[in-house]
Amino acid sequence: MNPISVLRDEILPGGGHLSFILKRGQILRMTDIEGGANVSLMMFNAHEKSERLNLPDTLKGQHTARLTAGHCFYSDMGRVLAGITADTSGWHDPFGGVLNAAEVAEKYGQGRYQELRNGFFRNGADNLLVEMGKWDLNLEDLLMVVNFFSKVSVDDNGQFTFHSGHSQPGSYVELFAPMDVLVVLTALQHPMDPSREYAPRPVQLSWRQADDEQAMINTLLTRPENSRAFTNTQLFAL
Repeated sequence: MNPISVLRDEILPGGGHLSFILKRGQILRMTDIEGGANVSLMMFNAHEKSERLNLPDTLKGQHTARLTAGHCFYSDMGRVLAGITADTSGWHDPFGGVLNAAEVAEKYGQGRYQELRNGFFRNGADNLLVEMGKWDLNLEDLLMVVNFFSKVSVDDNGQFTFHSGHSQPGSYVELFAPMDVLVVLTALQHPMDPSREYAPRPVQLSWRQADDEQAMINTLLTRPENSRAFTNTQLFAL
């Protein structure tokens, strides 16, 4: 990525959380700095937050059980909130969800602030809710998440398998926004990660403006369903 084109760049530490509006025509690059990162992410229409990511429709409409370059993220109104335009990881998990406080304590131990201060053990549900509260969103708005950089395969019997070490240092994924989208995310270990050590990894976040919005959209027209969803998106922007 040309550093001159970067609008903003920051490091999200392991265990951290963040929310922001990815504006129409912008691209967000997420980079796994050390390898083994996981980013749990939700999306909402920035101007009408009752419209939000619908993962079941996203998967059914594109006939997939994983997400990678060429895939779009559908809203519950049949619009495209964002799409993956570049991906060196190759597989992102839509099934695993996040852990809550009780589950983190059971898996990793107490990890209290009193002893660990800012290194205390965080959990995905609370991290996301903290960010959601900044946008007047509450527990009832907590959604299914996409776990970027994590690979979870499904066999013919419906059994999930987590693949440790899937994401390598420097792996990145880019999200293009064809409309203003509210992004809420946290960087914590995947719930199915078998490691019993609490050790979430940092990620780098970089924003840039797309040089050609239509060219970005064209890379996402991988299925007829995506074309129809982009038509709905364009009608909303009129």
